[in-house]
Amino acid sequence: MGQREEMLALIRSAYAARDRGDAEGLVTAFHPEGLFTLMGDKSALELTGSMQGHQTLRGAFSKLIDEFGFEGREILAELVDGDRVAVHSRVDVRYRPTGQASSTEILDLFRLQDGKIVELIEFADTAQIKAMIS
Repeated sequence: MGQREEMLALIRSAYAARDRGDAEGLVTAFHPEGLFTLMGDKSALELTGSMQGHQTLRGAFSKLIDEFGFEGREILAELVDGDRVAVHSRVDVRYRPTGQASSTEILDLFRLQDGKIVELIEFADTAQIKAMIS
């Protein structure tokens, strides 16, 4: 298997863990000092911002999984360039406290090193997220 395929396999494995609600499985895809950033204005949506390291990621991912279920993911595009991967997905998201569901698109920008995710920057429709939790 080539490097491109190995990188995409790691990312797909991380997505599968997220989609099945497995925070620990998701964390293991990250480097011990891995960084996750949900882009957006923190004053408008508390969920946005950066989290780094397995312990912090474990807590953040557990909270996100508890609140937001991903019931389906369709990968629309994958681009690989060196140690970077961009993935455009469509997901069905359910806000668990109310049961409200909607479809949205997400753009994830990954940087990988030594077979682990060292950085993930996620661009999601934060206005749609805010409307779901309001």
